[in-house]
Amino acid sequence: MARILSGIQPSGTLHLGNYFAMMKRMIEFQNDNELFCFIVNYHAMTTVHDGGLLRQNTLDAAMDFLALGLDPDRCFFWVQSDVPEVMELTWILGCHTSMGLLERSHSYKDKIARGHTPGWGLFSYPVLMAADILLYQAELVPVGKDQKQHVEITRDIAMRFNGLFGETFTLPEPLISDEIALIPGVDGQKMSKSYGNTINIFETEKELKKKVMRIVTDSTPVESPKNPDTCNLFALYRLFASAEKLEGLRERYLKGGTGYGEVKKELFGLIWEYFVPFRERRQRLSGDPAAVAEVLAAGAEKTRAVAARTLDAVKEKVGLRYL
Repeated sequence: MARILSGIQPSGTLHLGNYFAMMKRMIEFQNDNELFCFIVNYHAMTTVHDGGLLRQNTLDAAMDFLALGLDPDRCFFWVQSDVPEVMELTWILGCHTSMGLLERSHSYKDKIARGHTPGWGLFSYPVLMAADILLYQAELVPVGKDQKQHVEITRDIAMRFNGLFGETFTLPEPLISDEIALIPGVDGQKMSKSYGNTINIFETEKELKKKVMRIVTDSTPVESPKNPDTCNLFALYRLFASAEKLEGLRERYLKGGTGYGEVKKELFGLIWEYFVPFRERRQRLSGDPAAVAEVLAAGAEKTRAVAARTLDAVKEKVGLRYL
């Protein structure tokens, strides 16, 4: 059993790309691993400057994960700001982190290139991320290939600290899955809010149908054979269909005589039915935010017990325990 840690950005409405590329996999980790899963509201502050929006997005993210199957009794689930130890560790680690290491962060350079205002929060983001990981002695951190550097920076910070003060932190490894395929949006590009091409998890029935019917396809006539391996519609269909149903659609594509409109109607039905139990659970949670807050408070209390052990050892080693 491995200790796995993953953070969730409270970024508002969730879409199919979020679910299949990250959330579904993370929730499955709780079955055979020690899962630490938290909502990174401190990190979100680098781009969200509206207090009301951050508050609502944080609560929504918690409700979404609970609705989709995260079980707080089988994992550690909390909000980042509810465990103040992480900010103490961030400062301590920051005092032993070079400017050069932070300046090499791809994430910082990318956000500046995209017009974000340079600031201390954005620049020191990797130190807070390192504290998130090291505070809980995480062994594995699920990331995409483009996020591998975050874990590498964390390892650099941990190795420097361990070298100065003795073995203290577990060196985490990135957990990169090659199985996660690109989830196309309705326009064929990667599904992303920034492209305005998402199909949201908890759409109304009317809105879901409207978006599915907008999925871009080629101009191949109904009667002609079609290539399932280059079709955006088929790529989304495979996420929901059984192996038997998917193979049946492949054969229909190759044979010809199947129109894209017909497949879109089938896909709409599959997506709607897949999320029915999650949608019902989400509605119940929305009606009782106080109960969700209680779950998060209990999760923070359980998590702080782990955080305190690491922070106590760190403070002792760096000299902050002076008696």
